[in-house]
Amino acid sequence: MTISSRGDRSYAVVYDLEFTAWDGSQERKWMAPGEFKEVIQIGAVKVDENFSPQETFNLLVQPRLNRVLSPFIQTLTGISNATLAKAGIDFADAFARFVAFAGSLPIVAFGRDDLVLADNIRLYGLTDLPAMPAWIDIRHWLIKNGIDVRGMHACDVGPAAGVPFAGQTHDGLCDALSVASGIHALMMRGAARPGLVSEVLLP
Repeated sequence: MTISSRGDRSYAVVYDLEFTAWDGSQERKWMAPGEFKEVIQIGAVKVDENFSPQETFNLLVQPRLNRVLSPFIQTLTGISNATLAKAGIDFADAFARFVAFAGSLPIVAFGRDDLVLADNIRLYGLTDLPAMPAWIDIRHWLIKNGIDVRGMHACDVGPAAGVPFAGQTHDGLCDALSVASGIHALMMRGAARPGLVSEVLLP
């Protein structure tokens, strides 16, 4: 876990997940035999009311069913099987730590990563986990503020708002920071602060 604190003025937690995938799995909607969206990384950043970073969170997660990552996802994320074997923890532990990190704050993602978390809980038959924090899909807010989100990923949010991407694309923490930086840039140009209410308008 990587933690860097700038004080406690937190407004929300921006997060991003990486999960198992194979060449063509997105087009197949993960419908091929044995294909599941098992979480392999949770990256997150606490932000203040201006969506400036305050504290970061970064965990690697060892999948239970497909324990060997495909070459496709290793290349995409930069996460190797060796790194995951050494540093990855079980999803149940990772989810509990993430919820503890968020505390009472809502969690904000580019897309429906909340569904991926819920799917992993069901896939593994987990019970007695802490409740999912209130979630927000920031795509709706971005659309309202002139960003065409079609075909975008979390790593594209910062650049779409004029903020160069830093780090490894499709890395959970780097992508979460890109989302936060994009929101911050739009707010600095006059966009209203995102409301912390769940909206289900996009798949």
